[in-house]
Amino acid sequence: DIYSLISGCVRLFKLLPDGRRQVTGFILPGEYFGMVTADRFPYAAEAVIGSRACRFPRRELEQVAERHPELQRRMLHMAWDEVTRMQDQILLLGRKAPQERVASFLLTMAARYARIGVTANPLMLPMSRGDIADYLGLTVETVSRTFTRLRKDRLIALPRSAEVVLLSPEGLAELADAA
Repeated sequence: DIYSLISGCVRLFKLLPDGRRQVTGFILPGEYFGMVTADRFPYAAEAVIGSRACRFPRRELEQVAERHPELQRRMLHMAWDEVTRMQDQILLLGRKAPQERVASFLLTMAARYARIGVTANPLMLPMSRGDIADYLGLTVETVSRTFTRLRKDRLIALPRSAEVVLLSPEGLAELADAA
């Protein structure tokens, strides 16, 4: 089945054999998940906050797409967007320092919110620092220290734990592109 998130936020993750968790993504309203060719989705999906999703049986969606080429094109573009996000994630995990990772994460989330028509500044982050750490391949302590450092450098403000004001998107972009 394929799901379209109507409201809330969903985290995608995989539990590793040793019990660690790797968060592979966050789904925002208007985005889809579950688009795989295998019979089973290889990752777990869990609501970060109260969420509503619409479920589409894959076979029925494929039949509708065959009759509506514009839907096929839209689904193809969504798949390409997902591939691009995964490639960016590989770069982020493999080559970027903690500050670069957090800056990239904040800018990417802001861009995704803006794309779905939600205010991107201040940026609402419903996921925990632990979720962010598991997504960025960092420890919770490193994520927290990095947020504090970005605040001290006046790149962001943290009025509440789930809210980040991007004081200098340009400064964050410079930092994110340092790798």
